[in-house]
Amino acid sequence: MDENFRDSIGTINAEGKRAWVFPKKPSGRFYEYRKYVSYALLLFLVISPFIKINGNQFLMFNVLERRFNIFGFPFWPQDFHLVVISMITGVIFVALFTVAYGRIFCGWMCPQTIFMEMVFRRIEFWIDGDRGAQIRLDKSPWNAKKIRKRLIKWFIFFLISFLIANVFLAYLIGSDKLIRYITEGPLAHLGTMVPLLIFTAVFYFVFAWFREQVCIIACPYGRMQGVLLDNKSIVVSYDHKRGEGDNGRKKFRKNENRDALGHGDCIDCFQCVHVCPTGIDIRNGTQLECVNCTACIDECDEIMDKINKPKGLIRYASEDEINKKEKFKFTARMKGYTAVLVILTGILVGMLFLRTELEASILRLPGQLYERKENNMISNVYTYKLINKTVKDINDVSFKLLSHNGTIKMVSQDSFEVPAEELAEGTLFIEINSSALNGDKDKLKIGVYSGDKLIETTVTQFLAPRSYN
Repeated sequence: MDENFRDSIGTINAEGKRAWVFPKKPSGRFYEYRKYVSYALLLFLVISPFIKINGNQFLMFNVLERRFNIFGFPFWPQDFHLVVISMITGVIFVALFTVAYGRIFCGWMCPQTIFMEMVFRRIEFWIDGDRGAQIRLDKSPWNAKKIRKRLIKWFIFFLISFLIANVFLAYLIGSDKLIRYITEGPLAHLGTMVPLLIFTAVFYFVFAWFREQVCIIACPYGRMQGVLLDNKSIVVSYDHKRGEGDNGRKKFRKNENRDALGHGDCIDCFQCVHVCPTGIDIRNGTQLECVNCTACIDECDEIMDKINKPKGLIRYASEDEINKKEKFKFTARMKGYTAVLVILTGILVGMLFLRTELEASILRLPGQLYERKENNMISNVYTYKLINKTVKDINDVSFKLLSHNGTIKMVSQDSFEVPAEELAEGTLFIEINSSALNGDKDKLKIGVYSGDKLIETTVTQFLAPRSYN
């Protein structure tokens, strides 16, 4: 019943200083599953900027030029509403997932956890050894062995951080541009090399020193799960009823009848604590620091095997399952999140299919009125902007009036080309006979053609004298 552990985070000691975590090397069936998932996601993360679909980078987030590619779909500033809907959809999905399964995303899919536990931590185990060896090395004086190990580890960490920074840069500026910068040499692109080294330093700081503090202090998800979880959420849980028994935990003694003495199955070996990458005791219940990585489940199952007790003392379970033996149910709250998620996904998919490859806008030139011409002709001047969202040039582009009889006169050539992933803009005049107008503000429908093919339509207003209503 002691709740003092909730007064501070697991990586701060009683003096308020950093309590460095030296987790034991995990093993077990869940750890093997996590390795498969992690390496698949690592592969996806590394190759995504270099995959092309219809000439578009699979994933790109070019904030500076406001160009985004998501799963091969190019998004421009004019598509910002789609980005907003997709982000809201993602938040609802995370909320639903958390309500049902807790912080499992953090332990299994978060890039921070994957890089920390499956790359940097494994290198650390390889160089420094397991938990005990790391603690001894940390306490030992700076002799030749310690200096050699530290320099090798730090150098490898820096190289990996540099590679991660390059991949990150490929997401930001595009893989083609990154490869060109590499082939042309860093001296030719110092403006890019300096930010690259800054990102490298940030990644090195995160994975070499800040480490699990990212999940505990910096990431808001740990706080968010506090308002999303309830007694029915499936999380990594310690079965306190089975583990404590009537008279609490007790160290294991061979040939002792623990059941007769009223002691639970937990032998207080602290292996679940030693293997935890955030340094908490899962037996204290769900905590902010727990990322649901399942390392404690594997370790506890191994101990239960050794003392001939059933596995599952620590397992995926809800509080209601442990306290009331209730099985998982799809609650009304989860159904509500699911309904919202399905609706948003349907809207997003529909808008993606309705999205055109060419964005057209034709607007009256600000500050200009209509002009009267011979034979009762009324003329308005407009500016047009065409955005080609594809990786192919659109040739022989022209405009035609679809709603009224009239003429469109270009200031320059009658037809033109919109380059791939570029903007074309210019000026045009629209002339319509007054007899064809219905009022002083008519709505015109204009078609954008590539040769004889209609590729987009847009709407604009046409001003005329009131006397012609």
